[in-house]
Formats: sequence, C-alpha cells, structure tokens
Amino acid sequence: MIKNNVLNPVILFIAVIIIGNACQNKSGREQAKEITSEKPERVLIGAERLFDAEFFPLVKGKKVALVTNHTGLLPDGSHIVDVLHKNEEVDLKLLFGPEHGIRGDEDTHVADGKDKDTGLPVVSLYGEVRKPTPEMLEGIDIVLFDIQDVGARFYTYIATMNHVLEAAAEQGIPYVVLDRPNAIGGIYVDGPVGDKQEEQVIGVDQLPVVHGMTVGELAHMFNEERKLAGMQQADLTVVKMKHYERDMWYDETGLPWIKPSPNMLTLTTATLYPMTCLLEGTNISEARGTLHPFEHIGAPWIDGESLSDKLTAYGLEGVTFEPSKYVPGKVVDGIEIYPPKFMGDTCNSAMINITARNKFESAKAAVYMLDALFKQYPDKLEWKGKRMDGLWKTAAVRQQILEGKSPEAIIQEWQEGLLYFNERRSVYLMY
Repeated sequence: MIKNNVLNPVILFIAVIIIGNACQNKSGREQAKEITSEKPERVLIGAERLFDAEFFPLVKGKKVALVTNHTGLLPDGSHIVDVLHKNEEVDLKLLFGPEHGIRGDEDTHVADGKDKDTGLPVVSLYGEVRKPTPEMLEGIDIVLFDIQDVGARFYTYIATMNHVLEAAAEQGIPYVVLDRPNAIGGIYVDGPVGDKQEEQVIGVDQLPVVHGMTVGELAHMFNEERKLAGMQQADLTVVKMKHYERDMWYDETGLPWIKPSPNMLTLTTATLYPMTCLLEGTNISEARGTLHPFEHIGAPWIDGESLSDKLTAYGLEGVTFEPSKYVPGKVVDGIEIYPPKFMGDTCNSAMINITARNKFESAKAAVYMLDALFKQYPDKLEWKGKRMDGLWKTAAVRQQILEGKSPEAIIQEWQEGLLYFNERRSVYLMY
C-alpha cells in the first residue's frame, strides 16, 4: 500500500503536468484567470481617469477644446461632452468633430455647426479642413482627444488625432489624449509600411495596415519622432488606462461595445476590417449596406461557392469561407450611409467566419483575397488604383498581383519595412 505522504506528491506532480499541458497554448493572462478564478478588473479608460485628482488639474479652470465623437462615452453611459459641459470648474468652449460627426450619426463629410445637445460650436475636421487653424484655437488653453479607435491604419480617427497634435505643437497649446483600448488587440502588427519606411514615424503614412497600438501610444510615438525629425513637439499628456493588457481584445476589457462608426457594428466587423476594407480599392462589395459589413466578399457576378473554395484552398489560419448572398441597402442600423456598391442588387459572396481570432492575420489575408479575385475574375475585377494604393500606402502590392507574384512573395517583400517599424514601435509601448 502507498502511504498518504507518498501519494500526495505524486498526485500533485501529475496534476501539474495536466494543467501545464492544458495551458501550454494559452496566454499568461488566460492561465492566470483559470488558476486563480478571480474576476479580472474592468479596464479604466483615460476619460474616467481625467476626473481623478491626479489629472483633473489639466482642465480645471481652463478653456477647453475637445475632439470626440459618439464613442466618447464613460462606462456609465454619459458622454464626455455632456460631463465636461456641466462641470462648473471646466470651461468647455469648442468641439472638433471627426468623420461621422460628434454624435456619430453622419456617414459623409461633416459640416460645421452646433452640437444638438449642448449648443456648443462644432468645427468639422473631416471636410475641407483636417487640421485646426490658429484662428480655431485662439483663446483655447488646452485640447483634449477622446475617441475609440479600431486598430487599422486607414481608420480615419488616428489621422485626426495626429492632425490636432501637429496644430497643438505649432500653436504651443497643451494636448491631452485620453487613452482607450485597441479594439483588435495590441499584439498583431502586419502589412507594408509603405513608401516612407525608414523615416521618422511622425504620421499614419508610416504605419503598417495593423499597428497594434492604442491612440495614446500612437500620439506618444508621433510626438517623440517629431523631435527626431527636427520638428516642434507638442506639450503632450497621455492619460493612460488602468488594468489594460496588450493581448486584450475589446470584449475582454469589461467595457461596453460602442460601434466606432455606422458600418463598424461589432468586434467581428472590426477584426475583418483590415482585410476586407482593401475591397474599397476595387469594384467588389465589402457588404457595406448590410448588418454584416466587411464580413463578405461579393458582387452580383461572383460565384460564391467557387470563390469560397479558392480562398479555403489557401489554408489561412483562423477563418473559414462559405457561399452566401446579401442585398446592400442605404440604411444600416438606423443610420443612412453613403450609397454602397450594388445597392438593391443581390450579391453572391464568400462569407468569412472567424474561428480563431488570435491566429487570423488580416493584412496577409487581404493579399490572398485580392489574388483570388484577380485569378478568378480577371475580366470583371476593376482596380481603383489611387484608392487601393492609398490604402496600402504603396502601389507595390497591386502591381505585384497584376504581375502574377504569389501572395507569399508579396508578403515577404514587406518584412524588412515591418521590422523597422516594429523596432521603432517597441520604444513607445505604454502597456
């Protein structure tokens, strides 16, 4: 008979081996959750922390300009515009609106006007003017930025953030970025850096398609790289989040999902966006005008089953493809959007299903998607060259597909620039 003082260590050893095998493919954070069984703390965003004793002096007694939109909500559902407007110790003077407007109910270029809830003046930064002028900032003591980004270079909010940073630097006005999570996580970084690689990373043109950074980290990087480039820096403060970790997806933060734009309905949409947004550079529909935008690759003349089979044959990790159909409309989730491709027509499509989001590589998948469309529909596929090259920040990808280069060869060619970016990025990570 084996005595208890021998049995217990044996059992413990076996248990450790079993737990180790079960956890070997999980992140450290996931393992910690399972082992401790503790409920993780909700992420505290920068907008919440602004009202802490540590940061409130930044705005107390100041004339404030605020760059925000409908995503500028606190977790209790109150909007930062309304909270600051009602605060007697803050003089909120001016609102700057990005694409889609302050309250997120516009899908075209935004005009100047007044905020419908507070009556505050709103200046559009998504029309003819993209950067605040000295006249707009006259009399302003400090500028705040609070917008939820998605995590793709061509999502326009980070460009707006940087335009305001440039203006703040030039006018000597303090700039405060209230940080929020990268919706699709802060680990995956991929895509060509573009034609300005190996220069200081002072703007979105030097970012890869998926940058893996928060808006606060991007602001910090752009501002410090300005110094290296011999440019004037902004007096920048990033109000960091608490309890945020790099490998968090948005649905792991404990924060409510607020669609960042009219066509960004879910986290699934955001995850696929860096891949299928590239369809904007073609005559293929990305399913705008439906309740599943960016989850389809479609057109009336596409054979959904054949395209799904072609994409499946590439063996991309983390996703599957299946034939489907949809009809784009002009109203999505109650908001009238910019007229989508093939509005009112039935589109046959390959629908994309995410099966393992941590393995899915959206920037690479975009190359395979374009390769499949070019090979299957060479006579029907139309390239919008300026738009496509603008999304990639280089003409190389489109040209290489047209030359018949394999997706693997195309992806390999952007690795050197991506390595340079990752070296620069690592200096500025805050979490």
